[in-house]
Amino acid sequence: MQRLRLKADGRIVELRDGQEFPLAPAAPDAASALAVETAPLPAVRDLRRRSRLTQLEFAARLGVPVETIRNWEQGKRAPRGPARALLAVIAHSPETVFAALATEPAPA
Repeated sequence: MQRLRLKADGRIVELRDGQEFPLAPAAPDAASALAVETAPLPAVRDLRRRSRLTQLEFAARLGVPVETIRNWEQGKRAPRGPARALLAVIAHSPETVFAALATEPAPA
């Protein structure tokens, strides 16, 4: 069984005998998928400012702690996975995303 780990910088490494070994893309399709994942995002600060929101308001709308927004803006951490995808959509259509996030789900 192969054990893999996704690193904070987007690299995938294989874990063997307690050590990490870089995993080379298996096919051109894998390389293009990795390129999409590591494509540069607009800066979180720029997205927030274009939305005319404070860090606290932006965090509340995204449903994340304000510390997360601060860490992204200061470069201490980078958005990954679903947060990265959400920010990419916000870059293209912030009003639509914020409207969708603001709607309350219907009671079950």
